[in-house]
Order: sequence, then structure tokens, then C-alpha cells
Amino acid sequence: MFRKLRNDELGRLSAEEFKKSEKLPVVLVLDNIRSQHNIGSAFRSSDSFRAEKIFLCGICAVPPTPEIHKAALGAEFSVEWEYFRETAAAVEKLKGQGYTVISVEQAENSVSLEKLELSGSKKYALIFGNEVKGVQQQIVDMSDSVLEIPQFGTKHSLNVSVSVGIVLWECCKALRIIG
Repeated sequence: MFRKLRNDELGRLSAEEFKKSEKLPVVLVLDNIRSQHNIGSAFRSSDSFRAEKIFLCGICAVPPTPEIHKAALGAEFSVEWEYFRETAAAVEKLKGQGYTVISVEQAENSVSLEKLELSGSKKYALIFGNEVKGVQQQIVDMSDSVLEIPQFGTKHSLNVSVSVGIVLWECCKALRIIG
């Protein structure tokens, strides 16, 4: 028999403990994400996997908003974030800080997600693009590599918030944070 655990049995960190905790060496870059629910979901997944930070770029809304909060459930208060008017400026800053920049996109010569290899001695920036247009070509061109999530159905893409969760999970696996 299985009994669902109560929230107080989950051993979760407080927001203060989260801010002081060791982070996954990953920054998310949201490139012109239109939906505030997708932004909130990215915050929630970033909290769950202890991502370092989120860079919100271009048309992305920034906290606090009711729509972001509805999906983030408070993760917008635990995960650090920064806003950039231009995604290129965010990428330049990250490259200057030694991050390996990876666009998550369908592109020629992309690396399929199941072949993802990361080094625990490096820091990574994952770029996720607009719900319709994807990652801007200019940003793909600035990237060190492109990562593609394999898909087998009739649709051309996954929802960006789903992609964030999948890729963060795989980053944890690749960095041996989880089994």
C-alpha cells in the first residue's frame, strides 16, 4: 500500500536554505518567452532542480505578476533572476563568465538529448526560445552547441515549459546529481 506524503514530510528546503544551498551549475536563459505561465513553470522547475539563476530576455514578463506566481507557486522568490532587454547581451555576459552556452533547438548538427555529456567542472547556460519562433538564429549562432530533444509524433515541438523540465532533469543525470 502507498500513502501519499504530506508536504511537511518531504524534507524540502525553506527559501532561505535554498538561497544558501549548492546549485546545479546551470543558468536558464528564456529568449522572448511570451506566456507568463511558461515563465512561472520555468521558475518552478529551476527551483526543483536547484538551477543557479534565470535570465529573462526580451518580451519575457518579470516577477512579480499574478500569472507568473500562479505557475511558479513562489519559486520566483527562491530562484535568482535577472532581466536583459536583448538576449545577446545575456549570452555575452554568460560567455564572459565562462559558461558553456547551449541552445535547446532543432538545428543542423544538434546533439540529441540522450547523448548529452556535461562536465562537473564547467558551468552551463541553457537557452530556451519563444513558443512559436524558438531560439533566435542570432542566439543559436552565438551558442557553443545546440541540444535537441528527440520527438516521435506529429507535432514539431514541445511546450517550452515541458522542455525546461526535461532538459534540467537530464542535466542532473549528466552531472551525476541523481542516479
